Amino acid sequence: MTAAVDAPAAGGAKDTNPLLGWRGDVHGRPTTLVLLRHGVTANTQRKLFCGRGGSDPGLVAEGEAQAARAAAWIARHHDVDAIVASPLRRTRETAGFVARETGLEVAVDDGVEEAAFGDWDGHGFGDIMERWPEEMSAWLASTSVAPPGGESFDQVQERVREARDRILADHAGETVVVVSHVTPIKLMTRLALDGPMSIIHRMELAPASITTIAWWPDGTPSLRGFSIVPE
Repeated sequence: MTAAVDAPAAGGAKDTNPLLGWRGDVHGRPTTLVLLRHGVTANTQRKLFCGRGGSDPGLVAEGEAQAARAAAWIARHHDVDAIVASPLRRTRETAGFVARETGLEVAVDDGVEEAAFGDWDGHGFGDIMERWPEEMSAWLASTSVAPPGGESFDQVQERVREARDRILADHAGETVVVVSHVTPIKLMTRLALDGPMSIIHRMELAPASITTIAWWPDGTPSLRGFSIVPE
């Protein structure tokens, strides 16, 4: 069965809000953010909380191989204009592989740094549930609650929003690889989808995976891929 198509409005007026895929250059050139999560570290492999202000581990051999594959995939699929990375060691090392593939320098932006997990940094989920059960329950129940000595997701959202605005202003119409972490990438995706904060608990982001979002000059976002893992 062929789907019905709505007739044009009276007088031949055009739809002022076409499907995103039809936007083309009529609305200007979008700024494309290629969001790359870092490769694995020893803490990633052990499933430990690891944020800003913590031990700041570097990539292990597996993480370097993941970063190399991701960088090669990005170079094949995008004409990259700039690279922005979180200041943490694992993201700067991952960004280095993209820099070698593209010949570009890496800029650092604190706004895309991982959340601060405070007293929980370096601990696993089970350990935290045993030692801080009430605090963990409150944290899981509300994005406004911070771990002891850490940041709430609401706080991280504000700095991610500011970082996004900076990148869009500085690189209008360009393609920017942003090398970051689970929390900022989920929050950037939430901004694009305009979903509730709770949606971040329903996303799963693989190490060295790629999420792509285009932002058009009128502010309209388009999610073009989520957590793609290059082979």
